[in-house]
Amino acid sequence: MTPDPELRAPLPAERRAALLAALDRDGVVRVTDVSRALGVTAVTVRRDITQLEREGRLVRVHGGAVPAAAPAGGGAPAPSPTSQAVGVLVPSLDYYWPGVVRGMEAVAREHGLRVVLRGSSYDAPDERPALQRLAEADGVSGLILAPRTDGTRGADVAQWLRDSGLPHVLVEREAALAPHREALESVVSDHALGALMAVHHLADLGHRRVGLVLSRESPTSRKIAAGWRAACAELGLSTEEHFERLAPDRRNPEFPGVVTEVVDTAVASGTTALLVHSDPEASAVVQEAMDRGLGVPGDLSVLSYDDEVAGLFSPALTAVRPPRAAVGHAAVDLLLKRLADPERPVHRVAISPRLVVRESTGPVRPG
Repeated sequence: MTPDPELRAPLPAERRAALLAALDRDGVVRVTDVSRALGVTAVTVRRDITQLEREGRLVRVHGGAVPAAAPAGGGAPAPSPTSQAVGVLVPSLDYYWPGVVRGMEAVAREHGLRVVLRGSSYDAPDERPALQRLAEADGVSGLILAPRTDGTRGADVAQWLRDSGLPHVLVEREAALAPHREALESVVSDHALGALMAVHHLADLGHRRVGLVLSRESPTSRKIAAGWRAACAELGLSTEEHFERLAPDRRNPEFPGVVTEVVDTAVASGTTALLVHSDPEASAVVQEAMDRGLGVPGDLSVLSYDDEVAGLFSPALTAVRPPRAAVGHAAVDLLLKRLADPERPVHRVAISPRLVVRESTGPVRPG
């Protein structure tokens, strides 16, 4: 007889041990993953995370948890809550941001600093209250953050940072202060360069019709679009030879229809290659193409921008890999230099991504 699953539900201590083991293995846990793996509700997992945070074992963030910052040297007790800390605010723990945060933590540990990590949201109407709470956390002497920088919200956050008096570094964001457009300190991936590299790779394979599919919700999309357009101009591709589409969040009911329309347009227009942001969107496009009997890369080459899980798909996706850990390293390094010398000039650092060539791109098939 199969035991009743309810009778085999893990005890609280077992759940928390499993949660910590996953955190130690992966560097991040997501509520949905733990809930599914343990067969318990998301509410139960959130309660376990809250309890473990009280014990100093981890730090809650939007959608999950990350390790509590470890002390330099490994096994010594964790720093006291009043030791110097870096406050970090990121919009999500999906895909891109865990790698950036781990990069920050590595450098912070080397300098005996704690990372006080908080999650925001791409949809947050006003991030200033979250920033205020973070700035008031024990020991926080500087901020690293990825706020919304579009429209009036971005200007309001930039002014709040100036008025706070705390040293600060934007990560994967850029902003300036009114009225003279004084730049804030920042570290970014050169996403425009990454897109330019991607299009040149496709052109080197003989592709003249290169489409672009962007994530509607991502602030990175406009920089990828700028690099794609620059590459098309350099290569002499006319507006008739390529197309551009915005995809909604993949959980949106509209998403499958957009993927279908992208492949329809590629086939009808003779487009032979696509640059797609990001990995899940690229995987969906490849799957749709193969379901129709198209060869990837024989009939359609697909290049993903992100390289979080691109190598796991079949065929493995050629991808642009942003320098996540290096961005985190540089952000903490900039903040430390600002703390040591408040009068130093503002630095804006751009780090180049890499192109990782795999199986999903190839030469144009002779017509």
